This record gives sequence, C-alpha cells and structure tokens, in this order.
Amino acid sequence: MTALVAAHRKPKQRPLSGRAALTLALAGAATATVVEGSGHAEPRVGPAQVKAQADRLYREAEEATERYNGAKEAVKEARAELDALRDEAARRTARLNAARNALGAVATDQYRSGGLGPAARLAFSGDPDAYLRGAALADRVGDRQATAVGAARSQVTELARLRAEAAGRLRDLTTRQAELARHKTAVQGRIAAAEKLLARLTAAERAAYDGAPAGSGTSARGVAARGPLPGGAAVGAPNPRAAQAVAYAYGALGKPYVWGATGPSAFDCSGLTQAAWRSAGVSLPRTTYTQIDTGRRVSRSELAPGDLVFFYPGVSHVGLYIGGGRMIHAPRPGAPVRIAPIDEMPWAGATRVA
Repeated sequence: MTALVAAHRKPKQRPLSGRAALTLALAGAATATVVEGSGHAEPRVGPAQVKAQADRLYREAEEATERYNGAKEAVKEARAELDALRDEAARRTARLNAARNALGAVATDQYRSGGLGPAARLAFSGDPDAYLRGAALADRVGDRQATAVGAARSQVTELARLRAEAAGRLRDLTTRQAELARHKTAVQGRIAAAEKLLARLTAAERAAYDGAPAGSGTSARGVAARGPLPGGAAVGAPNPRAAQAVAYAYGALGKPYVWGATGPSAFDCSGLTQAAWRSAGVSLPRTTYTQIDTGRRVSRSELAPGDLVFFYPGVSHVGLYIGGGRMIHAPRPGAPVRIAPIDEMPWAGATRVA
C-alpha cells in the first residue's frame, strides 16, 4: 500500500536557477502586458501616419461633401418643380370648377324650359321671327356648350396628369432628401474620425498640420493680413470678369472652410469658386464634377488667372488659379481659404469659365 501511494506522488520540482527565474518572470510580464493592453490601448501611430490618415479621411469627407452639394441642389430643384406642379394643378382645378358650374347652370335652364318642343314653342310664340332668331342663337349656344363640355373633359384629363406627375415628383423629392441625409452623415463621420486622429498630435504638430501647405511659402493668416498682392488680381487675367473673380478670392483669404458653405463668411471648395464667379456676374453650378464641364477645358500650359483647377481622380476638389503656379482654394475643415501651389495635389484638369 505504501508503495502504491508513493507511485502516485508528484515528483518534486527542483528550484530554478537565478537566471532562469528572471527570464521566466520577464516573459510572463511581457505576455501579461500584451494581453492586458490588447483590448484597451490603441496602437501607437506616429505623427506622419496620423497626418496621412487624416488627409485620407478629409478627402473622403470632401468627396461626400460634393455629393451632398449635388443632392442638395437636386432637392431644391425637385421641391421647386413640385411647388410649380401643385400651383398649376390648383389653377386647373379652379378653372375646371368654374366650367362645371357654368355647365350646371345651362343644364338647369334647359331642364326648366324643356316642357315644349321647338314646333309648339313656334306655334305659341307671339313673334315667330324673334323665336326663329332665338332658335338659331340657341343652336350656336348648344355648339358652344358642346365645346365647353369637351374642354372640361380635357381639363379633367390634364388635371389627373398633373396630379400624377406631382406625386412622382414628391417621391423623387423624398428619395433625394434621404440621399442628402446619407451624404450628410458620411461627411460628419469622416470629419469626426479625422479630428479624433488629429487629437493625438501635440499642439505644435497640430499647428503645423493646420498651417500653410508645404511649398506655399506663406500661411493663410499671413496672406489674409497683407491682403491681395498689388495689382495681382488683374495681372494676366483674360478678361475683367476673370479679374473680378480672382479679386473676390483674394478677399476671401483666411475665411474658414465649412462644408456646404457658399459664402460670404465661410466656404467649401466649390462654394468658393461659385461665389467668386458669381461676384463677376457668372453663374456656376454647385459641384466640382459639374463645374469642370463649364466653359472650355484648358491645359496646364494655358492656365490664366480665373481658371478653375481640379484635383484627384474623382474631381473632388477645385481651386481658382491666380497665376505663377498658384491657386486660392478652401482646403478642408481647420484650414481656412489660402494660397497654395497647384502641384500639391493630383491634377485632374482645368476649365476657363469666360
């Protein structure tokens, strides 16, 4: 029995040497740190990576902003068309009701005078000639009534068409509004994610990120303080309207970027170019991807002040060319309207408006 119990006893473990114990302790601590931190601590990302990720999110936000701007214009157009259809339907309804009332009055008169036939009324008439004249007039009136009945029927058909078209436009408006809300959510989500990333930077790193783009040689605040370069708005502009658009853009330097804004106190990129050319009496469409089709396409070698310059494969960003390889543009949230080189972003094309 004693031998059996002894056989099931665990063998005694020899104590670890000092070096082995230290190695095991360090390994355990490292493992515990990895396990404990994996669910709570965010991976360390350097400032360059933060900036690159934030740039990507801001580009996605700008793409969503342009889609938002397009959807907003579509909502505006759909609402205007719906209102016009409803107004026209109301006018047609009023005319139809008036025609029905007139036809009802004639029918009542005919019923009241319908007891005698034409021959009997002629026989009992004290003035047969007058009766005959009246009968001829009645025939003409009858013809006009038939025409009126036909017109009323046409109005009923047209009114039904207008109401069906208005119902379709209302469905379209509802769809556009839902699309607008989706794009708004996308913009806000991308911007919030970018701001969360940038919160990891130090104050100095964030200031550098929000400062002047590389190669611009100036900050937006400095340019805004100096104002337009002397005569710069007109030098090389192909016409007075282009010069006015450039002058407006200079006046917007330092104003904040706000997505969906078209001035005068804040702008997004296409809102700035639209406002600049609006000051010159030229109406541009609202989005980058519609502005690029306005006017005449020009190459980089043909650029002149006032031209619209576009960037990124999806044509999601636009600036106003001012000469010397530079543009004025509204970059992104946190970066106000500023002067920047056109080489700092991937080129997509250029348009001369007028």
